[in-house]
Amino acid sequence: MRNVYVLGTGMTKFGRYPEKNVPLLGGEAALMALKDAGVGIKDVEIFFCGNLFQAPNMVGQRVLQQVGQTGIPVVNVANACATGSTAFREAYMAVASGMYEIAMAVGVEQMGKQGLLGSGGGGSDPAYATEGRLGSGLMPAVFGQAGVEHMRKYGTKLEHFAKISVKSHKHATKNPFSQYRNELSLDDVLNSRMIAYPNTLYMCCPTGDGAAAAILVSEAKLRQLAGGRRRPRVAAAALTSDPWTEHDLALPDVSTLTRRAAKQAYEAAGVGPKDVDLTELHDCFATAELIHYENLGLCGDGEAAKFIDEGGGMHPALGGKSPVNVSGGLLSKGHPLGATGVANICEITWHLTEDERARPRQVPNAKVGMAHVIGLGSACTVHILTI
Repeated sequence: MRNVYVLGTGMTKFGRYPEKNVPLLGGEAALMALKDAGVGIKDVEIFFCGNLFQAPNMVGQRVLQQVGQTGIPVVNVANACATGSTAFREAYMAVASGMYEIAMAVGVEQMGKQGLLGSGGGGSDPAYATEGRLGSGLMPAVFGQAGVEHMRKYGTKLEHFAKISVKSHKHATKNPFSQYRNELSLDDVLNSRMIAYPNTLYMCCPTGDGAAAAILVSEAKLRQLAGGRRRPRVAAAALTSDPWTEHDLALPDVSTLTRRAAKQAYEAAGVGPKDVDLTELHDCFATAELIHYENLGLCGDGEAAKFIDEGGGMHPALGGKSPVNVSGGLLSKGHPLGATGVANICEITWHLTEDERARPRQVPNAKVGMAHVIGLGSACTVHILTI
């Protein structure tokens, strides 16, 4: 497999855009990425578009109607919350395989106020209907249960989850691309409306609209097009699904996917958790972020509460040795499902290259970044970028 680099990125501010549609949002991000890369749509050889809710509508082709229809292959991707990151991985594979020199990945979604509902995508399947009736098919319930189990097993407190929300909202004040940029106190988070214990309203990600895009190139094209700019290499691109287990209606597994993907990614990149300078992980709920600290190896099993509380060492706030979600994460930046995975790649890229788009929240001297997305359904990606 050949080395692959991120030549350009683009991202819209996440928010609510009732006056726009999915192709317009996707086209905006694509044009930003093309401009950042210094190439035109005629240079792109293959296009991968990640979108979940309008997937049957051939969104990729409709995005190209906004950007330029050049007759290239278009692949539409839908893979739960990992939709955008899967599109990015497929673009990476297209270039790494040697079939293409330049590929583009766009993730886009328009969700408005619809919320993260649904019972796992099973339609009329009786097994999924049962899951929905029990409540374990709804994401707030799934990650609420996971948080309670961590509390039971390791003594984690409600305040530990709340501290994650406080951290992420503070980070978002430095991110102009974030949907919400309001700083919150610990009392604000703890006293907000309970959604699914232990997650209060401010411990749950918002829905919204947005798009992000990335241009990936081979090493030969990088030398030709980068103009001396240092660009990050995609050192690992792992994608996993659930192995077969006895289906647990009471406590769905939210960890195995990530642990397997992280192991594969670390081995492929030749790095370990202590080498990672910043992480953008899938914090759909505060409980999810805490659990994924352990799943990604950022701390040991049962040590997530200590990881949050540490004032000096490896704590996950900006300025710590292992900052997590300095973008504000899904909790503040927002979670337009199809866009999230590519947006995480944009954030990592900006820090590794000291791009002005990350300047207010820059992680200094960052050399290794990790982007993680999990879609219960099941799909998980872990990408590691190096500079």
